[in-house]
Amino acid sequence: MIPCHPRSGGWVVMTRLSRQPGSDEGRIELLERAELLDDLAEALEEAAAGRGRMLLMGGEAGAGKTALLRELCGRDLNARVLWGACERLFTPRALGPFLDIAHTAGVELGGFAPNRRVPHEFLDALVAGLRREFPTVLVVEDVHWADEGTLDVVKLLARRIQELPALALVSFRDDQLTATGPLQIVLGELAGTRAAERRHIPPLSLDAVRTLAERSGVDAEELFEKTGGNPFFVTEALAATGVDVPATVRDAVLARTAQLAPAPRRLLEAAAVVPARTELWLLEAVGGEDFVQLEACLGSGMLVHEDDAVAFRHELARLAVEDAIAPDRRVGLHREVLLALSTSAHGPVDPARLSHHADAAGDVEAVLRYAPAAGERAAGLCVHREAADQFARALRHGAALTPERRAELWERRSYESYLSQQIDAAVEARQAALALHQERGDRVREGDDRRWLSRLAWFSADRATAVREGRRAVELLEAEPPGRELAMAYSNASQLAMLAGDVGEAIECGELAIALAERLGETEILVHALNNVGAAEVHGRLPGGVAKIERSLELAREVGFEEHVARAYTNLAAGHVWERAYASADRHLSLGIEYCMDHDLDPWRVYMTGWMARLRFEQGRWDEAAENATAVLREPNVPAASRITPLATLGRLRARRGDPHPFELLDEALELARQSEELQRLAPVAAARAEAHLLDGSAASVGAETDETLALAIALDDPWAVGELCVWRRRAGIDDDVDPGSVAAPFALELRRDWAAAGDCWDEVGCPYEAALARTDSGVAAALEEALATFQRLGAVPATRAVTQRLRSAGVRKIARGPRRSTMNNPGQLTARQVEILQLLADGLTNAEIAARLYITPKTVAHHVSAVLGKLGVRSRRQAAAEAARLGVLTR
Repeated sequence: MIPCHPRSGGWVVMTRLSRQPGSDEGRIELLERAELLDDLAEALEEAAAGRGRMLLMGGEAGAGKTALLRELCGRDLNARVLWGACERLFTPRALGPFLDIAHTAGVELGGFAPNRRVPHEFLDALVAGLRREFPTVLVVEDVHWADEGTLDVVKLLARRIQELPALALVSFRDDQLTATGPLQIVLGELAGTRAAERRHIPPLSLDAVRTLAERSGVDAEELFEKTGGNPFFVTEALAATGVDVPATVRDAVLARTAQLAPAPRRLLEAAAVVPARTELWLLEAVGGEDFVQLEACLGSGMLVHEDDAVAFRHELARLAVEDAIAPDRRVGLHREVLLALSTSAHGPVDPARLSHHADAAGDVEAVLRYAPAAGERAAGLCVHREAADQFARALRHGAALTPERRAELWERRSYESYLSQQIDAAVEARQAALALHQERGDRVREGDDRRWLSRLAWFSADRATAVREGRRAVELLEAEPPGRELAMAYSNASQLAMLAGDVGEAIECGELAIALAERLGETEILVHALNNVGAAEVHGRLPGGVAKIERSLELAREVGFEEHVARAYTNLAAGHVWERAYASADRHLSLGIEYCMDHDLDPWRVYMTGWMARLRFEQGRWDEAAENATAVLREPNVPAASRITPLATLGRLRARRGDPHPFELLDEALELARQSEELQRLAPVAAARAEAHLLDGSAASVGAETDETLALAIALDDPWAVGELCVWRRRAGIDDDVDPGSVAAPFALELRRDWAAAGDCWDEVGCPYEAALARTDSGVAAALEEALATFQRLGAVPATRAVTQRLRSAGVRKIARGPRRSTMNNPGQLTARQVEILQLLADGLTNAEIAARLYITPKTVAHHVSAVLGKLGVRSRRQAAAEAARLGVLTR
């Protein structure tokens, strides 16, 4: 077994001490953790048998997560132990813990270079290394501080861990999760992964605190009351001098520190300014003569020795010591650390680490050297949010830079913010760059920035600004010698026209872009323009459109233009969804979403997930549609263009299921769709609102809801949009002068009142609800009974009631009951088991506690909770409880 030397976490946390303070001798016994340790040992046995697992270990700060993991790894496991940890830097190191793990494991990364690796490729190399030696315990600590790349690797690893002889233990603070935080979103995504399970590390009980306090003279009940049973707080309080219980963790740590002599305290402060672990050579360089006091620091229990480094027993202790250092001394220590790291002969240092200490030291020159380097490295690793933050750090000190360099950094920040779905920040940064180019009279760069502002405005569903900035970009660049900027401006104009359904202008501008790109040898612009022209031709039902998009996809993959690969998948999939070619749509969406997850392309992943929600909705897979739509809407900072489709889908689903307040979602969808001025947004929203009005008995509103959008659809000659709107309007009593031959086949059959053929056509397309609607419109008893069975299976409560009433009016006495009344009548369409779990969830029980109460596994509970969140359209357990109370689902 390879010894485990984790970096932090208090190996006396939650321990019963049979030793004297300051001594390293004695037996250390974890209290109230035997069941968890047995669980981990059992999971390791499964991993050794080739059934890998990932356990997500959550607990509050100081709960003893590291102590538990260290206890497990310190046993004779006959397994290799690899340990990596996230650091509490101002801006995290990209892939920090996994790079450390790979280094420790001796994993061959094939000449790893950041600009040539992305998380999924990195994981491939790591997985290959894990296969060579087994079994393996892979510990990743403190992912609440993780960069996005690290979270991506955790997600990818969870999907592949079953095929590995490995047990992955991922720890995090569950008391700092936010509903829209990156970690919470990852945890939500992993809830449905078979090999990934949550574990909670609770505080100590009063009995355990009594056991720890029995020899100290401290009042155990007072200690428990003040500490809440937090293991780290308890042990720090007991280690402080005297019998009075400190009021805070900080007080307890500083009371313990005060017992040291001045020289060891100074050395402790030197270690405190370095997050995570401090190499011995670095501590010697910074501590100077005080380095000889290291033994005293170790003997005090404040620091632990880890191979060639030392670390604080817990991050809470490090922070308490660091915060207590006088400001001038803290700055001086950071300067000494920066100097030692930047002149080190001990191998390369991550520029993110240097950037952190440069910023804390107030060394502007060093920040401007290391922050951009850290940003480029993070960007090369596809960790875009961290890259944007590093460029922002440099810009905070940018007064010393030339205007040209400042503009360059603003543009880099803008692009990385765009890729990490921070559209407002991207716009702000691009506008700052634009102002600098205008001051310098650089018309080419101004034109390119305006083209970018056009693109960003589209993401915000602000078509007016997108068109205005796009036209201004072309005007500026056409006045200059033709270059790549003009070619890209033409392609942007083509894209805007394509998105608006203006096939002619999209092709005309796109061909200008293609010709100039080919003349300049600009493959990236060629890829972009081919995509636009191809999508326009598909929309215009012209030959060759799909082939152009597929050529764009092939070229983008060959050269590594990741964003363009995502665009190609998006346009192929969206076009197929629009034309109800579901098999092709499903294939391209699945491939595209997976590609975006692998390459940290959040804007495109989110956008395609919204289209996946619509696909599943139209296929009658409503639970999946709700889960996909909800997943998009609970993401932070989702651009407006990406919200419209899931809003319309979820609102329409509420209407079909008979759930309350569909217009809360559909109103927002309408507002955003109107801003976009695009038929692909307006038509689905108009159809959804028309259906919702018909279902709630307000058919008179359908005309006003659909008039303008129908006129636009007719002007753009879109057979699917025209057909759908005309059919809903006819159901509301509005007959439009539209030739059925000009609309898509299933709608044409409905307009011709050939209900049986329409139902069969919809069945062939794969839209069960629409098929049932067509059969309902026929009024034939047999068709109504067939429609009723479909509505019942789908959980379409209003349609079920309407058809049931029509059958009864027609004299049909024997009518199939369908699903249980308990499921149909509750507004959330929850099963009895889901209502039961929701009640316990509202009572504040954890998954483990619910599992114990209902005699099912925690994993089964996690699946039920995920389904409940999706059906209620909420983001968190607390919101689910509130929504359930509002709907009257709960029984108490």
